[in-house]
Amino acid sequence: MKRRARRAWKRGLHAKRQAVPGVKRRIKPQTVEFAVFGDSHVGYGNSLSMFRSLLPKAVNSGNKRFIIFGGDNTQARAYHGNNANRYYKEFKDTVTATLGSIPYKASIGNWEASTRSLFNEYLGAAAGEMNFPGTQGKVRYVWLDCALGQFTPVSLNLLRNLDDRYFYIIDFHWPLRVHGITVDSSHVLSAAESTKFFTAIPAKAREKVLAIFTHHGHTFYQKLNNIYPGYPKTKFFVTGCSGDYKCNPGGNMGYYNATITSSGSGYRVEAYIAN
Repeated sequence: MKRRARRAWKRGLHAKRQAVPGVKRRIKPQTVEFAVFGDSHVGYGNSLSMFRSLLPKAVNSGNKRFIIFGGDNTQARAYHGNNANRYYKEFKDTVTATLGSIPYKASIGNWEASTRSLFNEYLGAAAGEMNFPGTQGKVRYVWLDCALGQFTPVSLNLLRNLDDRYFYIIDFHWPLRVHGITVDSSHVLSAAESTKFFTAIPAKAREKVLAIFTHHGHTFYQKLNNIYPGYPKTKFFVTGCSGDYKCNPGGNMGYYNATITSSGSGYRVEAYIAN
C-alpha cells in the first residue's frame, strides 16, 4: 500500500510540473561574458608591458568566453617594417599565454594595413563571420576590414548577407560617423563610408544587430540607441586604449568588460569600461 501511495504521489507531482496550456514557462536568462580591447600598439613605447598588465585583468574577472581585439594590435606600419614580425609575435605570444583555451579574434587596423600578410599569418583573416562562443549559434560575430578608412568588398559582402535568423555583434577598427559622436573627426569614417555600412545590411536584419564595437579614436564613447535610421536598438561603442600610443594612463586607458544576456527570444549587450 505504501509503495502504491508513493507512486501515486510521484505521478501527481509530475502532472503538476507539466506545462499548463496557454501559459509560457519562464526561461532563466543566460549570460555570456566577453571583453573588447582596442589599440594595444604592441611595439610602441611601453605598450607591450601595459598590454601584458591589462589582458590578465580582463581574463581573470568573471568567466570570459571570448576576447575581441579591435585593430592596431601592433605598431607594424611601413617604417617599422623591420620589426613588424617581432611585434606580431609578441602580441600573439602574450595573447596565447594569457588566454589559454579562451577563443579570440582580431580585426585589422591602419597600423597593420601595410603588413597584411603578417597579420594573416599571426591573426588570421582580416574579415569574416563565426558563431559567438556560448550562444549556441544564435548570435554571430562579424569582423570587418576598414583598415584604410574604407570597407573592403569582402567586408561589404559579409554585411549584405546577414541573415535575420541570427543576432549579430560586429567589430571593425574605424568608428562610424553617427550623430553626436565626440571622437576626433580625423579618426572617424566619412559620412559616405558610414552610410555605405548601414545601407549594406539587409533591412530585415537591422534589428538583429545587437552591438557594433569600433576603435581607433583613443577614447571611450558610446551611443545606445537610434544610431542611424532603421537601427533603433543597436548599441554603438568606441574603445579606449590598451597600449602606450596616444593613450592617457590616467584617463582613456582600458578595455570593455561586456555581456550578452538572453532575453526571451532575443538578446541584449552591455559593456562597461574597465582599467
